[in-house]
Amino acid sequence: MDADLFFVIGVLVVGFSVPAIISAFSEGRAPRAAAIMIMIGGGMLGIAVLNKPSGYSIGDTPEVFSRVVGKYIN
Repeated sequence: MDADLFFVIGVLVVGFSVPAIISAFSEGRAPRAAAIMIMIGGGMLGIAVLNKPSGYSIGDTPEVFSRVVGKYIN
């Protein structure tokens, strides 16, 4: 798989874990599912960074998202 795809999926999984963390803490539960999501997303981000020699920066994120969406829509 493409490193950019791993990066995008990892960012999305970590992003979706934030509401799960907030929900778990507000209801007084342990955020187990959110912790698993963070580990999966972080692992995918780690794989993406290791597979791309030049790495990623914060400014590259929109370009990477548009490249991945464009690649899989067309």
